[in-house]
Amino acid sequence: MAGRYVGIAFLLGFVLSVSAFGAPLSAPTWGQLTPAQRQVLAPLASEWNTLEPERRLKWVAIAERYPTLAPEQQQRLQSRMKEWAGLTREERERAREKFKNLQQLPPERRATVVEKWQAYQELPEEEREMLRTVGPRRATAASASGTASSASTGEVTSPTESSEPAPAGSPPARP
Repeated sequence: MAGRYVGIAFLLGFVLSVSAFGAPLSAPTWGQLTPAQRQVLAPLASEWNTLEPERRLKWVAIAERYPTLAPEQQQRLQSRMKEWAGLTREERERAREKFKNLQQLPPERRATVVEKWQAYQELPEEEREMLRTVGPRRATAASASGTASSASTGEVTSPTESSEPAPAGSPPARP
């Protein structure tokens, strides 16, 4: 579950980095979207009309850019939108907060977080699942010692639920 938030933070980064330049002055309702936009934004259909106008405009900008993405980027975007749509409001807020925190880190610290995320992504799925279920802290210690708890505090963590936000480019997030 923690990995979801990190990934979602990446999608959020993508969404926030997309400019709404050229977007209509008012946010369209689902019925006002073009068929191509509706196809791209289908994972958001059930909640589209409840989204804040600025978020809808950002999603429209993404839908406009979608055809220019490589096929693997399109698949990743669709997958992340589906994950985002499945999150609760609270989970989305946590993902947004993590992304915001990441953006405020100094560049060298942000690079460290990105490296840790990439290392996490290279782990076998079973190990990532174990880290997600163990908890948010001390994953490095757990991996090194073979135990999931911290000797001094008993606190358990994983690289995906640290106090640091996920780097941009990880699994889904949305405005």
